[in-house]
Amino acid sequence: MASPDISILIVSWNVRSLLLKCLQALPAAVGEGLTYEVIVVDNASDDGTVRAVRRKFPQVWTIANRENRGFTGGNNQAMAAAQGRYFLLLNPDTEPAPGSIAELHHYLETHPQVGIVGPRLRYADGSLQPSRRRFPTLATLFCESTVIQQYLPTLPMFGRYIMADRPEDEPQEVDWLVGAALFVRREVYEQVGGLDETYFMYSEELDWCRRAREAGWQIAYDPAAEIIHHEGKSSEQEIAERHIRFFRSRVRYTRKFHGPIVAQLLRFWLLSTFVFLWLREGSKWLLRHKPGLRAQRMREYGKVLRSGLR
Repeated sequence: MASPDISILIVSWNVRSLLLKCLQALPAAVGEGLTYEVIVVDNASDDGTVRAVRRKFPQVWTIANRENRGFTGGNNQAMAAAQGRYFLLLNPDTEPAPGSIAELHHYLETHPQVGIVGPRLRYADGSLQPSRRRFPTLATLFCESTVIQQYLPTLPMFGRYIMADRPEDEPQEVDWLVGAALFVRREVYEQVGGLDETYFMYSEELDWCRRAREAGWQIAYDPAAEIIHHEGKSSEQEIAERHIRFFRSRVRYTRKFHGPIVAQLLRFWLLSTFVFLWLREGSKWLLRHKPGLRAQRMREYGKVLRSGLR
């Protein structure tokens, strides 16, 4: 059999209902004239995901892992098995709009210098989800998604990072893209390799796009393709683990591209922000302001601190 035009690769963990909606949306998103295969890698879900996919979508190739290999490990499994000329790494909590995947395919077909392209992402309510990024500066690595951004959200560095100074309704070259939907040439995968599995999840798409750009490929954003993203439906099931994985990946990215000394300083700084958060929640708990919520957050922040972000 001839290789398909597109391999759609989905790594899932305990989001059965969203995954089924995603799979249902794929035929209209691909449209007529293109061939595709779908590979679902399930990371040891306990919600019946594998059984449901195999029953409702028997044409989908389902790989059932006995342990959670993370976003990176699962996608690398899928890419190693994929036969398509292009790969679409797609989150299970997405709903591609009709024609969206065909549009991404057309974009790479007509832009040979582009190795990775991503769509315009929207939240379930239709509002825009920023998905374009510039590479983080050291200031961004130390401040973005921390208490600094909580208290000073209008600092120019944050808007620059998400490219708020560029129109979101025009195709454009970017440094990197949010990994909820990445349409990738097979040649990029063959040239730079798969996702770095030292990242369990988070920052892996930043790392991958950076390696692709260093290899000479452009990264692009195509707003003509739209995909709904129900953000974080897997990671929100374990809040403390989400914090740990997010900032641990940031430290690893910093070590890889800025050296061990800067990475160690970042790790200590990030841990200090969680000390502050723990003390803030503790003071509110002492004042009996929503004590149940405060106690829960203190447990979550305490778990982050005990991890050391190592």
